[in-house]
Amino acid sequence: MVWTPLHAKIHRAIRSRHLFERNQQLLVAVSGGQDSLCLIKLLLDLQSKWGWKLGIAHCDHRWRVDSQANAQHVETIAKTWGVSFYLEIATQPLNSEAAARDWRYQALNAIAQSHDYQYIVTGHTASDRAETLIYNLIRGTGADGLQALTWKRPLTAQILLVRPLLEVTRQETAQFCQEFQLPIWEDSTNQDYKYARNRIRQELIPYLQENFNPKVESAIAQTAELLQAEVEYLEQAARELRAEAMGDRETISSSSPKIIVRLNRRVLQKAPLALQRRVMRQVLQQILPDAPSFEHIEKLTALITAPNRAQTDPFPSGAIAQVQGDWICLQQPANAAKPD
Repeated sequence: MVWTPLHAKIHRAIRSRHLFERNQQLLVAVSGGQDSLCLIKLLLDLQSKWGWKLGIAHCDHRWRVDSQANAQHVETIAKTWGVSFYLEIATQPLNSEAAARDWRYQALNAIAQSHDYQYIVTGHTASDRAETLIYNLIRGTGADGLQALTWKRPLTAQILLVRPLLEVTRQETAQFCQEFQLPIWEDSTNQDYKYARNRIRQELIPYLQENFNPKVESAIAQTAELLQAEVEYLEQAARELRAEAMGDRETISSSSPKIIVRLNRRVLQKAPLALQRRVMRQVLQQILPDAPSFEHIEKLTALITAPNRAQTDPFPSGAIAQVQGDWICLQQPANAAKPD
């Protein structure tokens, strides 16, 4: 085996960040593109040092006329390298990038559960991390959205999603594939500018590289890395503040509004605004069917200093928040449907 600087870099990242344990089963998502081929080649080369059992999973979204040929290409690679291959094919149209991503993770998770894989591994790079930060910034987000691509996160209680290439740029994966003559499958949809991420990748990033910083992808990815640590700290601090401020749940009667959350305003008033907002966001995440918007968080946070009996208009779940003395009470109408 040829040991390259990239092999050493990934080996160090896995060890220092505790991404995988030894002798575990890793399911690697392989599209056939340069990033996923670079990833599976690196993991295969490191396999003898870690004792992993590797599998390759491919998800066919059926977006392209050549998607079946793409899947067969990946299957051929798996057979050539002696790796177990799993294919999942979408049975319904996937009308957006978000829908495709959700289906893909569900499919990968189902394969992992069926075949006892403890990890799902994807080839997201520093370039993807930079593009995600820019994409979410343009749409409007807080620090959580800016650091959305993390090194690892639980998909279920038993399965962990891991991204070992977050310090590697797309240029590096391309060089690696060229050096080892890996058979890259070119995805035609990567050139389709109706997808915002492609426009960021093909137009905005090159513009920033040429006019501002040749290493802009790495610089932005480092920003995401810094934000990840800060978000983890703030989330923990907010959980502690919420526990201190939270009152007991109580039900008045079956026909009366049900108080589902009580928060002590005096406790919250002593905290910085950043933590107040995070507490309200955590509370709303538990009661709303979808992620709370900035407006939802702000109108709930405003009740910390509002006069007695002030209240919000209904949230999407039907709940209403009202000031009752020292308390903010989130009340669910008795006839309101529970969020999914």
